[in-house]
Amino acid sequence: MLPSDPPPPTSLEVPVSPVLPPGPSTPSVAEPPGRRLPILHIAIVLVAVMAGGALFMSGYSMGRQGAVEPGTPVSEDEAFRPFWDTYHTIDERYAGGEVDRDELIQGAIRGMIESLEDPYSSYMTSDEYRESLEGISGEFEGIGAEIATQAADGSQDCGTLGPDCRLVIVSPLAGSPAEEAGLLPGDLVLATDGATLDGLTVDEARDRIRGPKGSVVTLTIQRGTETTPREIRITRDVIQQEEVVSEALAAGSVGYVRLNGFSDRGADEVEAALRAHIEAGRTKIILDLRGNPGGYVTAARDVASQFIAEGVIFYEEDADGDQEPTDAVTGGAATDPAIQVVCLIDGGSASASEIVAGALQDTGRATIVGVTSFGKGTVQQWQELTGEGGAFRLTIARWLTPDKRWIHDVGIVPDVQVAVPDDVPAGADPILDRALEVLGESAGGRQGREHVAA
Repeated sequence: MLPSDPPPPTSLEVPVSPVLPPGPSTPSVAEPPGRRLPILHIAIVLVAVMAGGALFMSGYSMGRQGAVEPGTPVSEDEAFRPFWDTYHTIDERYAGGEVDRDELIQGAIRGMIESLEDPYSSYMTSDEYRESLEGISGEFEGIGAEIATQAADGSQDCGTLGPDCRLVIVSPLAGSPAEEAGLLPGDLVLATDGATLDGLTVDEARDRIRGPKGSVVTLTIQRGTETTPREIRITRDVIQQEEVVSEALAAGSVGYVRLNGFSDRGADEVEAALRAHIEAGRTKIILDLRGNPGGYVTAARDVASQFIAEGVIFYEEDADGDQEPTDAVTGGAATDPAIQVVCLIDGGSASASEIVAGALQDTGRATIVGVTSFGKGTVQQWQELTGEGGAFRLTIARWLTPDKRWIHDVGIVPDVQVAVPDDVPAGADPILDRALEVLGESAGGRQGREHVAA
């Protein structure tokens, strides 16, 4: 809440994650003079990329909680005078309608952040902040089903939904509302709540199907050879999405582990999958980070540490140019040099994926195969504001590989680059085929479709 007058001199130490040093004192606006108001903040350190309206994370960690002391320092009083003059003039004299003080405050915060002209620093409302955290946590609210597109000829090579491109249920997740409601693999979704999906992408259709826990969505589906569509009502719930896919390739000689996000749970599942492959006698491992937008910094460290026994995983460089190393955690599952490792990346591999790929490349622990990665090398801090104030993220550092390379706007260039044509047949995977060749195995990727969780 803004005060009626500028408060007396005080200071604020911004709480930050333990992986970064505390930030400098900054001015704050709070209650009227003479009243000390403890305000609780949660800071989250991350690397974020905005692309196509979607938020991609390279890593974050929850910061410590701290009380703040409100006020505008004397040294900043003159600089802030135009702000207070504007605020009081609007509050006292604006005649264009009712002034919503909360919206005014949020607008001021948004304006400060936007004035930086930094695409990775931004303000979010409470709802936007909550939605952005869903993907990082590995949880979302929806029905719990893997969905994909299916062309009229039965292939998955289609984009925009319509008469020749349908949305298909790949599989309901075990124990999910979708499974309990009776959805089956192969069901075609024609509409949601009576509205056709024609003209939507699979991601836009997913957003229609997802929704708050406890709410109901009605899917109109076509099943098998049935001529009459049926309607299925499903009550949404909190869904824990699959982050790790593990399987054996090349007649059981290669362990394949795909990581879709960097939550703590995902890092634990990578370790478990690697140990299972090694216990089965496999000494060739493929780590697939393609399309992985990132997640927790600690998870990136833990995943890289499964392959790197010791030394620096990455550096963080703050605004003063000070560099802080993050070292490998001992006891990784696949640190034995006798285990051959190939890491797959593409243009959708961002942030935490690049931290891992960069560490594996600089240390010589893995051969990087695929397409040059996204190229995100700055670190943001998210700070949750009190009440309905939402949150903001601010660029506060950059990260570097063990060789102190800054890959921002450059990306990780693979050791073995693979040219992927635009018209790859459904089920074909030239990058995976090339990875198998690097490991001395015959080519032949997994057969399957790209799908998302709804």
